[in-house]
Amino acid sequence: MLIQTFAVERGLVFMKKRSVFLLALGAFVVGTSELIVGGILKPIADDLQISIALAGQLVTVFSLAFAIGAPVVVAITARMERKKLLIGSLALFIVGCLASYGSSEYSQLMLSRVIVGVSAGVFTIIAFSSVAKLVPPDQIGRAVGTVVLGVSCSMVLGVPLGIAVTKWMNWQVVFAALAIAALIVMLLMLRFLSEIEGDVQIPFKQQFTVLRNPVIVTGLLFSFFFSTSSSAMNSYVTPFMESILHLNVTEIGYMMLVIGIFSVIGSRMGGIWADKWGTVRMMSGGMAILAISLALLPLFVAYVAVGLSLIVVWIFAMSMTIPAIQTYFIQQAPQSSNLVLGLNTSVLHLGVAAGAGIGGLAVDATSTVLNNPWVASGAAAISLVMAIVSASRRRETAI
Repeated sequence: MLIQTFAVERGLVFMKKRSVFLLALGAFVVGTSELIVGGILKPIADDLQISIALAGQLVTVFSLAFAIGAPVVVAITARMERKKLLIGSLALFIVGCLASYGSSEYSQLMLSRVIVGVSAGVFTIIAFSSVAKLVPPDQIGRAVGTVVLGVSCSMVLGVPLGIAVTKWMNWQVVFAALAIAALIVMLLMLRFLSEIEGDVQIPFKQQFTVLRNPVIVTGLLFSFFFSTSSSAMNSYVTPFMESILHLNVTEIGYMMLVIGIFSVIGSRMGGIWADKWGTVRMMSGGMAILAISLALLPLFVAYVAVGLSLIVVWIFAMSMTIPAIQTYFIQQAPQSSNLVLGLNTSVLHLGVAAGAGIGGLAVDATSTVLNNPWVASGAAAISLVMAIVSASRRRETAI
């Protein structure tokens, strides 16, 4: 009897681990759909006979659909069984990718990017909240880190593969490949994904009462300034390496690979450490390292090896903080985790836009990207303060 019970328990553990892996695989596919367009803007612009600036709006509309549309859908479907919603979002994602593949006009491609953005956003948000229901509380950070790992891999593997496919054939084939990949993941989920219950039944309007919680509000402010900091530097890291550290195209390519690898490692270790040391320590420690490394970077540009090392430290600290952020929100609002994660996703995307804009203003004002690390460091310092405030309000609430 004991052997049979043990076998059943081991089987359940395996099924849940397999489900987490499938969610990470899906995150890889939808993550690639978000990042890929930035790498193939010129072929799209040339084929549709539009400017690069106009083609760049495909990135903007995706982010807006992701940030605004996805959280609304998630809130409305809060009680729906998670497996059905995940599979449904992938089905819509496939429709959007096939629409992109068949687009011959800019307006058609723009509309398809809205569909892909909403569906990718819904899948990502639900994937993060679902892993918390698949593992014990002391393993949530690790599970979230696994999903983040899928998103990180999309930058390291998915985007370069998409660019290669575009050079080999054409940009439309990239979206066909994404549709096929999503179909494979969807079929695997239909067969192997565990059943995952929805959130507790809470009226739609009442779900938003979490915004009265100062812990959640300050946590969202942490996310905003974290994302602002990351974007202010990340959007200009290639020009920084080229014009300030004087790397050539080949060297930048190798460095971007190194950055991607450390991003993947940071995502994985961040989840493990969040379980071991707690989310608040990881958020605070990550932002402290991030702020310091960025503050030092402009001071050591004469020493290329040191400058590149500081960039690696920065990307590692940024990546290891992301699982802690998602886990923190799951822990603070377990009954409304889908809504809070959706709001956090919106805030993160708004931070990306703000960081890119502020970084651009800094470049325009000084005619150099040298000062962008200091701008990003300042935003990181504010984010660190928000982490401390949110943690202190959490203790006060507990008392």
